[in-house]
Amino acid sequence: MTSFQCSAADRDWCSEAIRKVEADAQRSADTHLHQIPLPESWGIDLYLKDESVHPTGSLKHRLARSLFLYALSNGWLREGTTVIEATSGNTAVSEAYFARMIGLPFVAVMPRSTSPVKIARIEAYGGSCHFVDAAPDIYAEAERLAAECDGHYLDQFTYAERATDWRGNNNIAESIYGQLELERHPIPSWIVVAAGTGGTSSTIGRYIRYRRHQTRLAVVDPENSSYYPGWADNISDYSTGMPSRIEGIGRPRMEPSFIPTVIDQMIPVPDAASIAAMRQLAAYTGRSVGGSTGTCMWGVWTLIAQMLERGERGSVVTLLCDAGDLYATTYYDDEWLAAKGLQPEPYEQQIAGLLATGSFTA
Repeated sequence: MTSFQCSAADRDWCSEAIRKVEADAQRSADTHLHQIPLPESWGIDLYLKDESVHPTGSLKHRLARSLFLYALSNGWLREGTTVIEATSGNTAVSEAYFARMIGLPFVAVMPRSTSPVKIARIEAYGGSCHFVDAAPDIYAEAERLAAECDGHYLDQFTYAERATDWRGNNNIAESIYGQLELERHPIPSWIVVAAGTGGTSSTIGRYIRYRRHQTRLAVVDPENSSYYPGWADNISDYSTGMPSRIEGIGRPRMEPSFIPTVIDQMIPVPDAASIAAMRQLAAYTGRSVGGSTGTCMWGVWTLIAQMLERGERGSVVTLLCDAGDLYATTYYDDEWLAAKGLQPEPYEQQIAGLLATGSFTA
């Protein structure tokens, strides 16, 4: 077990590591806020915050940076510490990037069924992959590995909501509002996000309340996830025990970083609807996006349809979580969808109907 006592050399190493991580942020411009064209008569503006332009290609770059700064500032990482995480997705890719930046070994604990593409992305940044047979075992195995090698388990699912400064300091919420200042609806009616760890929804929800904005926060949730039923039924330890088919979002259990009390509305989204909205957005805008963005977009279209029905005007913001080129052999592959029993066509027709008539009906 790492000693509580910190030497001068430890402090010097930590200071340099923090400098490197902060310098990476300084080298990066803010992510773009794209306006998506809608019929002028609607009086509704739609924006996508493009998180795919981060160095590691996803929204999780922000989370990984915050987790490393949190661990460094708490004295949990020292020279030579092995960094462990329980994840097989974009978080692991981003964490491998930051671990390599400060010279620490990184191990991602993941199910054995993880795709070779994911494994290759983690290894490309110098990370290693450690496999378990059952997905629910990743948590305990990450803890065991960290104890065995005297390393540190970053534990994104516990620390995501507290590692980010939700009051501001250029977090994603502050960035959104700053970029909207000169728009005709500078205070959005809705911000729509999905939940993986719950860190993004917690950060945005807290910021909205802290700044006393009238914006409402909607969180979308895919099939098999525990977040929507746990939120709807007020069950804080709800568990489905089932993995999500939409990568990066949805969890088999209610994670500690998911704060349900900052959410105004949750929208359960069928997986086929996520795929339909993802594909429709790519065709409509020319921007290829991933499945989690599709889940967000289905929530966006649902809310816009409700605004139109009530005669409301305003703006809606959601996140472009990652790029679609990562999913060429899955969500964009018709044979893969057929094998999984996913039929996006009826949902694509619903979106087309909304854009054509302003009515979102089955």
